[in-house]
Amino acid sequence: MRYFTFISLLLTSTAGFAQAVKPSEKATFSLSAEVDLEASPVQNQHQSSTCWSFSSLAFFESELLRMKRPNVNLSEMFVVRHVYQAKAEKFVRLHGNANFGPGGAFHDPLFVLRTFGLMPESAYPGNAYGEETVKHNELDAVTRSLVDAVVKNPNQRLSTAWKTAFSGVLDAYLGPLPGSFELQGKSYTPKSYASSLGLNANDYADLTSFNHHPFYQSFPIEIPDNWSWEPAYNLPLDDLMACLNNALKNGYSVAWGADVSDPGFNHKMGLAIKPEGGFSGRSREEKEALFLSPQPQQTIGQEARQEAFDRYEVTDDHGMLITGMFRDPAGTVYYKVKNSWGDKSNDCGGYFYASEAFVRLHTINFLMHKDALTKEVKKQWQERR
Repeated sequence: MRYFTFISLLLTSTAGFAQAVKPSEKATFSLSAEVDLEASPVQNQHQSSTCWSFSSLAFFESELLRMKRPNVNLSEMFVVRHVYQAKAEKFVRLHGNANFGPGGAFHDPLFVLRTFGLMPESAYPGNAYGEETVKHNELDAVTRSLVDAVVKNPNQRLSTAWKTAFSGVLDAYLGPLPGSFELQGKSYTPKSYASSLGLNANDYADLTSFNHHPFYQSFPIEIPDNWSWEPAYNLPLDDLMACLNNALKNGYSVAWGADVSDPGFNHKMGLAIKPEGGFSGRSREEKEALFLSPQPQQTIGQEARQEAFDRYEVTDDHGMLITGMFRDPAGTVYYKVKNSWGDKSNDCGGYFYASEAFVRLHTINFLMHKDALTKEVKKQWQERR
């Protein structure tokens, strides 16, 4: 492991000088900020598998802050409503031979932005089922049962009613989609509202890094939640991480699709780590101690990452937002991550800090603005779009 001399660093956000933060009250060390970008408030996806929508809209909200636009709270359920309908239509078109579930990917909100626009949370809260929090267990079961019944084709010919029936279920649970709405004395449609925000879906690059496909080309990542088979641009791991660092240092937050099923992920303790020696064979007390003080981290290269993906040890299970870069007293890099489990979910206000080693191994993909790419990658990405 490579060590650095620890120095005080200046924040690149409007917060001023770097402040030391503790991952948890139990931690015996602090992290110092190199980059700490402004972000909208932490949201809570509660009992839903819609992290992909929460993280993507958190990313859009951070983009608006970067662009010096007003702080807004965008409607996650507006995006979910449109994606569920599109997902159902593809599932039926493929006779059920496709993934149908509540999961999704970063390109799904881009599809909604491009095709339908956006809405603020106040205009479409998407909570018409008698619960104070997001609770999709019943909704997910009902929608799955409906599409399963349709693909069985009991009439020997699909009816003209099933799409309307599916839309009716979404209306019942999430609420009918308004054609227009009022906001601060102005009338908007979802498309005109999105246009007023200044977000352009074509400005964003979806990046990944796997060597079972050629580098510097695009391919659909083979994960179940990529139901629409949208491609991501494939980079060597070092180039991928260089883009992440370049983005943060130039004021751009980055949406992060990753695996958090590893024992090194401990949201309550505010850390995601890959300590040398791992967790296997350690006692419970020894495992807990790994989160209390800085630990030398594993060296993660391209082959280790590929092997973990091929063995299902790294899977696609959560979407989040990276908003900063910190260092421990030894100089080890940690990325500040905004989660969607509520601001009371840990001692860090709903954030946690992921070591560079953890990010190198567990990343499925990044979504970032094209201008956040390194100069070399941006040129290649634009040429091969």
